[in-house]
Amino acid sequence: MDEYTWPTRPKVPKESYQEVWEATVAALPLGASMSGEVVGRQPFGVFIRVDGVPDAMALAEIISMPEGMGLPVLGARVQGEVVAHADHNCQVRVRLHEAGASPE
Repeated sequence: MDEYTWPTRPKVPKESYQEVWEATVAALPLGASMSGEVVGRQPFGVFIRVDGVPDAMALAEIISMPEGMGLPVLGARVQGEVVAHADHNCQVRVRLHEAGASPE
């Protein structure tokens, strides 16, 4: 198996994209704590299926991971903080916390 994978997106009807994205932004405001499962890996970061927000796709870029933290494996459980919303591709950007660390 290749170490890098793309995630599969939730099946959302095209006419519902904006409504789903608005609900995602409302559920995950800037500064919110989040947790989820790594569902995709690329050299630049990991994609995360966010707990409690099934239509949300989060991206944790490697540059926003704690120093020395390796790229989490597929299926890993991670925690982080919402740092941005990318409207152009409906992604929630997150900064990961160190494994086992709880948000301040």
